[in-house]
Amino acid sequence: MTTEDENKNAASQKMQENLARIEQLTERMVEAIAQKRPMNPALEGPGADLYLSSSAALMKEWLEKPSKILEAQVNYWGQAMKHYMEAQEALSAGKIAPPENPGPADPRFKNPLWDSHPYFNFIKQQYQIASKGVQEAVDAIDDLDPVDRQRLEYFSRQIIDMMSPTNFLATNPDALEKAIETEGESLVKGLENLVRDIEANRGDLLVTLADKDAFTVGENIGTAEGSVVYRNRLFELIQYKPTTETVHKTPLIIFPPWINRFYIMDLKPQNSLIRWIVDQGFTLFVVSWKNPDYSYADVGLDNYVEEGYLTAIEQVKEITGEKKVNTVGYCIAGTTLSLTLALLNKRKDKSINSATFFTTLTDFSDQGEFTVFLQDDFVDGIERQCKADGVLSSYFMSRTFSFLRSRDLIYQPAIRSYMMGEAPPAFDLLFWNGDSTNLPGKMAIDYLRGLCQKNRFANEGFEVLGETVQVSEVKVPLMAIACETDHIAPWIASFNGVAKMGSKDKTFILSESGHIAGIVNPPSKKKYGHYTSTAPIANPEEWKAEATFHEGSWWPRWGEWLAKKSGAKVPAREPGDAKHPVLADAPGTYVKETVLI
Repeated sequence: MTTEDENKNAASQKMQENLARIEQLTERMVEAIAQKRPMNPALEGPGADLYLSSSAALMKEWLEKPSKILEAQVNYWGQAMKHYMEAQEALSAGKIAPPENPGPADPRFKNPLWDSHPYFNFIKQQYQIASKGVQEAVDAIDDLDPVDRQRLEYFSRQIIDMMSPTNFLATNPDALEKAIETEGESLVKGLENLVRDIEANRGDLLVTLADKDAFTVGENIGTAEGSVVYRNRLFELIQYKPTTETVHKTPLIIFPPWINRFYIMDLKPQNSLIRWIVDQGFTLFVVSWKNPDYSYADVGLDNYVEEGYLTAIEQVKEITGEKKVNTVGYCIAGTTLSLTLALLNKRKDKSINSATFFTTLTDFSDQGEFTVFLQDDFVDGIERQCKADGVLSSYFMSRTFSFLRSRDLIYQPAIRSYMMGEAPPAFDLLFWNGDSTNLPGKMAIDYLRGLCQKNRFANEGFEVLGETVQVSEVKVPLMAIACETDHIAPWIASFNGVAKMGSKDKTFILSESGHIAGIVNPPSKKKYGHYTSTAPIANPEEWKAEATFHEGSWWPRWGEWLAKKSGAKVPAREPGDAKHPVLADAPGTYVKETVLI
């Protein structure tokens, strides 16, 4: 038998093996899809109101300004046909050239074949022409409500991004090259990855962003030393082991958001905010929230305030013997900390010495990019889903956040995983991003209706434990850190909430970068800088215009501020006391629980 025959036999054998694997994977995929939860149409796209308002505005344009619509159509078809004819002429001459003005570089089209190959070049340019046509058509619609316009622009962008030729195997040169190089093995591995993700989400598709086997919470991520010293149905209280001989008298409690796990502040030693705080000589407690299941359906914001915040504060006071504590609230936990502070002000309770807010919204008059999801069609759908499941599943939360950055968090990972057959990267931040939690149904609706939609806390008042509280009743000394490119809690919206707080002692810091990187920004990296300003905290534009930029992390500046609020030094405190025995080592048990809904 010749070498050529041996190669043909080997290739044939490989083909048979791949076909068998494909058959097995297809059977698994069919079984997994059969487990898919009933679809809630209200959470799959905008309601009929947006279609009606957009259609009505477009029809009005047709009737009042037909030339405007016709001009847009002629412009699009003219560009598309002109490019088609140029491509035909180039093909007949045996060459192809990129357009004279290709516009800004698009990282999706990095492969040289997009410019050098007639087929891929034609597809790319036609896609770009069509994308521009859609965007210009949307931009040209007049007499559309601002919220409807924002939603129409958002969903149009989603359609444009979804239809990119890079998202389809037959029009993705990278995926086709990889399939040829691997003799189809990449496509089989891609199918394996696809089936794995569908099985993991019980019939739904959510792209795995990071290698889930690369990290184990408490072993190589979230490893700061400490102990669980209290536990109830909502949270575990972790007290971290001191690393200094003396500590500041007033302890510090961090309330992280319960949408994700707290270990974002302790990914690894070199970027751990938790370790840094302890190293500065503070007695640190961190709340680790429970991942709720159906039995938590009736848990609302009142429960989080009473059984969460107020209970944690009292436990820390008991353990340390102090009458006051300093607090930190991150994102939604900062919003709820504000509610708690206003409530304590009503009660004339002086337990809170100071508050720090990380990327926190308290005034929701500007809902930022979440505006598209905070209208009644979506919120009504969420409410129905919560009533059915008892909780708002982490699946819906993860999907929503991903679609805010769909190119980076959906399409590019899907291409790498399903078309290229690549394993997800071992990236700690993406691992954490995929480790999201459920939200109790009542709490989710309390938050979406009363705070986000109706903005009651910043306006007429929001009811907490029988008291109506307002943001102006937050009166403790405070520092707020917002992030310049934050798409979840826009810095101007965060600033406006702080401006309405009643504190006489207010400090605002604007960090470079976004919702996570702007906060998890250790001084050792010397990466993102921050702004401070002596201008009054009243108008964000004026404040920013007078701001001074500082190289590096804001952590040391905050540490100095916090030290002044934390009293004299006392001997370091070991975790717990006689009434608070150690229940588990940090990071505890709640952070490791997975509850699929």
